[in-house]
Amino acid sequence: MLSHLSAACRLFPRRLLLSASPRTLRLSRPPGGMEPVAVRCLPGEAKLTISLRLQGSQRHMLREQDEPLGRALARISNSLAKSQGKKAKKSREQPPSEAAEPAVVKLFFGGEEVAEDAVNAEAWRDGAVLQVGEVRYSVLRNPPSFTTAELPASLLAGFPVCPKLEVEFGSLQDSEFTWFKESRPDSSEGGGTIPTEEGGWTEVQSGRVYVPTNQDIGSRLKLCCTPGDGTRCGPTKELVSMGTVEAGPGTCLFDNRHPYTAKEAEPGAVRVVTYNILADVYAQTELSRTVLYPYCAPYALQLDYRQNLIKKELAGYNADIICLQEVDRGVFLDSLGPALDAFGLDGVFRIKEKQHEGLATFFRRSKLKLLSRHDITVSEALTSDPAHSRLLHSVSANQILKDKILQRSTTVQVSVLEHLAEPCRRICVANTHLYWHPKGSNVRLIQLGVALQHLSHVISEFAPGAALIFCGDFNSIPDSGVVQLLVQSQVEEEHADWLSGGPEESCRLRLESPLPPLQSACGRPLYTNYVGGFSGCLDYIFLQPDAMQVQQVIPLPSHQEVTACQALPSVAHPSDHIALVCDLSWKHDV
Repeated sequence: MLSHLSAACRLFPRRLLLSASPRTLRLSRPPGGMEPVAVRCLPGEAKLTISLRLQGSQRHMLREQDEPLGRALARISNSLAKSQGKKAKKSREQPPSEAAEPAVVKLFFGGEEVAEDAVNAEAWRDGAVLQVGEVRYSVLRNPPSFTTAELPASLLAGFPVCPKLEVEFGSLQDSEFTWFKESRPDSSEGGGTIPTEEGGWTEVQSGRVYVPTNQDIGSRLKLCCTPGDGTRCGPTKELVSMGTVEAGPGTCLFDNRHPYTAKEAEPGAVRVVTYNILADVYAQTELSRTVLYPYCAPYALQLDYRQNLIKKELAGYNADIICLQEVDRGVFLDSLGPALDAFGLDGVFRIKEKQHEGLATFFRRSKLKLLSRHDITVSEALTSDPAHSRLLHSVSANQILKDKILQRSTTVQVSVLEHLAEPCRRICVANTHLYWHPKGSNVRLIQLGVALQHLSHVISEFAPGAALIFCGDFNSIPDSGVVQLLVQSQVEEEHADWLSGGPEESCRLRLESPLPPLQSACGRPLYTNYVGGFSGCLDYIFLQPDAMQVQQVIPLPSHQEVTACQALPSVAHPSDHIALVCDLSWKHDV
């Protein structure tokens, strides 16, 4: 986004969190048909949790770890007695004053009764048997469990539904997922009523991600997810969507690009994406709705709607490295992080200081491993790192310019990655979003000077020989001083960009890059940002031409496609920027 003014904050997207109710929460049945009882007990914590089903209701009891077992068993007995008393009172089977007789509750391990003076932390062992009256329970200590399970609020036909899931004592890879759709009385296939599961639900697919079809429009979705650790299963959670599946927008701007990326990049190459996804804190301002994007339907600016499009677009690129700008903190945590994790990518996030959005870098975990991170805030690095002392001295000659630079929250996210198949191949991935103002070219030059010095230091100290890939929204057109500094490694003091802020901000200096000239992998597109009042190329993927080469550049949408809805964003595209996508490979064997 070229101009971000008066950004109103909407930090977290709407989402649905449905914890399993007693009717839907269950533990996988232990051997022998016994009821399960889950015990969560961690070293260093004062309390443990005992979860079991009594009289048809799920109970969660919080007890002290050093408490004698007998007290915990007495609590279970009393809880059962109270439950029986309430049921009897309601059914008038016994007088209200008559108390239910407490059930005998004992714990066994290895066939021997556990002493009641044993402390809880030692008594509740995996494989122990709890007897409550005539009912026997198998104790599962620290079973796999979902600590978070959420479905997105907006569901569109043709767009992936990616739940947010976090599991304890297990892994998502060892967990099981089954999707159902709500069966409507008037639904039919082949002239007959759709066969339904119990409760009016039809199973449609297994797997972590589900893409609703047009046949699902008007139906709610249900996900049954069972966490696992490879040997045990934990409590199943059942999530039911708040709303129904709605019709999608039809053909999106990115749909014609996906055939080029239907398969992952070749083993010796990496597919790279850079994309400014338009932060919600900017999309929801009055300025955006009435001045910047008045042509965009209001619902298409809503975060839930745009997130559906962004997730489908990014998933379809099958990328190995994704650098995103303008990522809301909530979007990373609640939407994009979980979604891209489901598609095989890990991600790291860097928030801007005093902001609600920042930078995110994702990488395919089957191909790349994160070795280290070296993020900086440019203004802080300029004043605190001795490596920038000469530049700071030059900038300090103009206090107005210096103050302006130091007020900016611009950051550079730096990740050193290792290629798993060839560990000797390393990549230094840099991601940034430079100052946006049209008259801020002088500020951007200083910011880039700091960034390049930092990258040179990171490569020499932490990743010798690593290939640099520098992505981002540089807010600079191809003829700017910023791009010249990147591709020519220097900017002369006569360059017009030094005067971009007016006479009061003038700063003329010769700026040199400590790195060899870089190459724009996607060339010089006519534009990567297209709004009602501006169009231009602001986004780039830069590489070191002596280390890597371009295998293919994914074609950008045609001008006719971009302007079909006048400008961006639109109902068919979630951002005012267009993603750049290319495949890069190493030049030399190792």
